[in-house]
Amino acid sequence: MTTSHTVVDSPLGPLTLRAEDGILSGLFMTAHRHGPAADMLGVRDENGLPAVREQLAAYFAGSLRVFDLPLALRGTEFQQRVWAALREIPYGATTPYGELAAAIGRPAAVRAVGLANGRNPVSIVVPCHRVVGAGGALTGYGGGVERKRALLDLERGVAAGAAGLVPST
Repeated sequence: MTTSHTVVDSPLGPLTLRAEDGILSGLFMTAHRHGPAADMLGVRDENGLPAVREQLAAYFAGSLRVFDLPLALRGTEFQQRVWAALREIPYGATTPYGELAAAIGRPAAVRAVGLANGRNPVSIVVPCHRVVGAGGALTGYGGGVERKRALLDLERGVAAGAAGLVPST
């Protein structure tokens, strides 16, 4: 397996895209809570993952609502079920952790769903930012709650400046 990475600018700041054999396996923000160690990113490829970069640009421009990319996701069977359910949450909508747990047939596994959500290796593409606490409360996010809020605002059509998107400096 060949592992590589590329770094792209975004309204949320730099995003590190990790690839395994040319397929997206990770998307990490600066100071990402569960990001990989630098030695696990592989060689840097400035031109890597062009389709991912194009779709991310379209998403941030507001013209892409559903990512259509092959993914190389490594996780337990339970995590895979949670990550698949995340992809079913519509653009601009949110789902509480309890409803996500029920959707995968494990209504009592709310904490486990939260942990699996937090271990999502391709945030934004697999929209873990769309999961909220009871009553719609914004809860933890691997890239920080301020980025979660910015992504939700973006999807709800709030202007980027008003959404508080982090500058890409």
